[in-house]
Order: sequence, then structure tokens, then C-alpha cells
Amino acid sequence: MKSVILFFSLFISTLLIGQQSQNISIDVNGTDRQFILYVPNIYDASTAAPLLFCFHGYGSSASTNYAYTKFRDIADTAGFVLIHPQGSTDAFGTPHFNVGWGTSNVDDVAFTEAMIEYAEGNYNINSSRIYSTGMSNGGFMSYHLACNLSDKIAAVASVTGSMSPSTFNNCNPSHPTPALQIHGTSDGTVPYEGDPLFTKGIDDVINYWVTYNNCDPTASVTPIPDINAGDNTTVDHFVHGGGDNGVSVELFKVYDGDHDWPGAFGNLDIDASAEVWKFFMQFDLNGAIASVSSLEKEVDFEVYPNPAINEIQLRATDYSEKRYAILSVNGEELFNGFLNGAATTINLTGLSSGMYLVQVGRSIRKFSIR
Repeated sequence: MKSVILFFSLFISTLLIGQQSQNISIDVNGTDRQFILYVPNIYDASTAAPLLFCFHGYGSSASTNYAYTKFRDIADTAGFVLIHPQGSTDAFGTPHFNVGWGTSNVDDVAFTEAMIEYAEGNYNINSSRIYSTGMSNGGFMSYHLACNLSDKIAAVASVTGSMSPSTFNNCNPSHPTPALQIHGTSDGTVPYEGDPLFTKGIDDVINYWVTYNNCDPTASVTPIPDINAGDNTTVDHFVHGGGDNGVSVELFKVYDGDHDWPGAFGNLDIDASAEVWKFFMQFDLNGAIASVSSLEKEVDFEVYPNPAINEIQLRATDYSEKRYAILSVNGEELFNGFLNGAATTINLTGLSSGMYLVQVGRSIRKFSIR
């Protein structure tokens, strides 16, 4: 980033938890910009770590987004470095990221480049595994980066966000780009059907990335078990696979869902943060990472109990000759076996406390060990 002069200052925020959380201030083209940086407990400078951006929504803040998404908990087992950027104020004094709305002239692409440069200058970052996600305006920003900083961004995920007409009409990605969308059909802020003044419809966004990536136009659809009937929402998982370089485009469609981050508020059948990382961990800038993406078909199964202590049961409706694998959150296979009935018990005594994944076919579930 030739035109950006960086001056770095670092101070520990009194609002954040743990020594790994830092408030960073950088100067980007004469403007002071801030972000929260979280370094996971298991960070090892000898191993290149993925970098994950999570952008907040319009009118929100980095610290609020940091609190409810809880990506830091996933980072502590997955090993990625986490950045929560703080938006600048617009003409109304509201924190935002510039995705082509209104009269904002803030260059948040340059801001993102500066944050990447800071992270790579201070930590061992895997430059082929830089991801962006966010809530609402932060989801718009993630798509904006996929279109305007494509050479840096391996994959994107939007929760309640979409693509602005400006981003959509001028998108120029440079590589097949995995994209995940999580969106409620009753979103009263960013309508699922879109609004011609500020947002494309979600189906238009999905179709754009399916077409660009040469994915299968017909999605496989898996209903998510309605384990929290009290939230008055249900979820279907749509997967358009078979894209160039093995990428996919996916949608968690939350029926009757509003402008929410599932797992934190609104729908409780899925955990948006966990689903975002499970999606990201399959890909780098070159497409699918073979060790975590050679998946089969979707299999409906549940993990019980969760959290676990010494063992879990996998309860599947179709268990015939199905292989399971226990994975670390960064996709490393720890051990495997085969389902041996409708309920298969798996001994976990060799694993330490933390978050893990279990994969059966193409389906992946998150569980934790106390």
C-alpha cells in the first residue's frame, strides 16, 4: 500500500478481556483509525496463522461486535489472529464502513490494507488465508472487499448484510471466491428481497457468486434441526458446490428471522460465528484446502451431550457405512472411525478442554469439551 503512511501506537484497552486483546491506532492517509486485535492463546510465531476480520454494523462498534460474536473463543482453538475494525463516523455522526452509500468518501479498502500490513508486520500471518465477515454494514463491507481487495481476501461471509448496488455493479474479483450468507427472511433492516436504494436482494447476491465461481446452480438443501423451537424461526442450509478451484457458495436461510446474529440473538439453532469459521477453514486464496474440503453429501446428525466431558454420542438418521472424523477447529483431523448404529459413542479422554468439530459426510457440527 504505497500511498498509506502508517504510524502505529498500541495501548491495552480497559474495556477488553484478557492480555491478548489490544486496541490499535493507525494513521491511514492522515486519518486516525482504530481496531481491536486479538491474538489467540495458542499463537506460535513459528507457524503462519490465518487472519480473520469481523466488521461491525452501521451505528455499532468494534467492542460491541467483539463481545457478541465471540470469535475470540474460536480463535483460541483454531489459532487465527482476529481483527475487529472500528468504523469512522459519517455525515450523521454514525460509525460506518463505506460501501458506496450516500456521500461518504472514507477509503475503508485502504484501511483494511493498512490493518493487513500491521498484522503481517507484527505477527506471522498466512497471507493466503485472510478472511472477512461482519454484521449488517460489516457484511456489506466483506463483499466490498471481495470485489475491491480480491488479491488479499480468500473468502467472505455476510451475516444480515448484502451487496450495495455500487459494489454489485462494479465488482471485479480476481479469483474464485467462496461466499457464505446468513440472513433472515423477515429482516426489517436489510430486506431479504432487497431495496433498490441501498441493497441487492439476497437471491441476487447468491446468484452473482454462484455464476462468477461456476458453482452448481442447483443447491443441495439441508434443513437444520429446530432444536430451539422457542425462537420461532427455522433454518435451511443451501450449498452450491462444484465451483472453480473447489469453492462453494452457501446460504443459511433463517425463516422468519430478523436482523440478528444467530447464536447470540434471534435464531438459536445455529451459531453464526461457528458456521462462518467452519466455512472459512475450508479455503485459501487458491480455493479448497484438500485436507478439510474432500467432503461427501450432507448427513443429518446430532452431537450429544454438548458440552461434553469424556465422550459424545453421534445420533444419525442415516448411519450406514458413514465415516466420522474429529477435527480441531482449524481443520486438522485428530482421529476418525465409522458410525456403528443410530447412536455411536466416541471416547474423548485423549483431548483437552476446548472447541472441536465432528464431520460426517459433508456435514460438520461444533462441540466443546469441558
